[in-house]
Amino acid sequence: MFKCGIAYPRCKWILPLLMLFAIIFDIIALSGRGWVETESSRELASLWEKCSGSSSNCISIMDYPWGKATAALLIIGFILLIICFILSFVALCVPNMPLMRIIGAILILAVILQVIALIIYPVRFTNELATGNESYLYSWTYGFGWGSTIIMFGCAIFFCCLPNYEDELLENVKTKYFYTSA
Repeated sequence: MFKCGIAYPRCKWILPLLMLFAIIFDIIALSGRGWVETESSRELASLWEKCSGSSSNCISIMDYPWGKATAALLIIGFILLIICFILSFVALCVPNMPLMRIIGAILILAVILQVIALIIYPVRFTNELATGNESYLYSWTYGFGWGSTIIMFGCAIFFCCLPNYEDELLENVKTKYFYTSA
């Protein structure tokens, strides 16, 4: 006999794992060197600096107010993500339902901060640092920043919704099957 349903006690451990992936993605985005590249690879920019030609000809993006704002917003979002990651173990080990909604709210705040940072960077970079000679491509490390933000948004939704399924999480009810074959 085949049965298809959701085993909530097993599923709840996926959320900290997803947040761990978001932490890894954020570390890659914060430390990566290739946020922006030209098509010819003559120029390369990260969150921290823009290099032309060789890597010795670099200018700091932290000299610009928007560069500092972008870095600060991403770092604050990263710190909030780490706090939520630690709190998620407390909330899921002890089954503390109100803490889950607080984690969801903190994650939404972190998502908002990171979305603002990930929008400020390309707009201001294009206006102030991009030369009109070549096309600029946003590279894989910038994509990891967006990947982390999307994962955080999904986790925030789940942490806000999980308290509605308290009985299922605590295994007080039987598993509901969506499909059963005879």
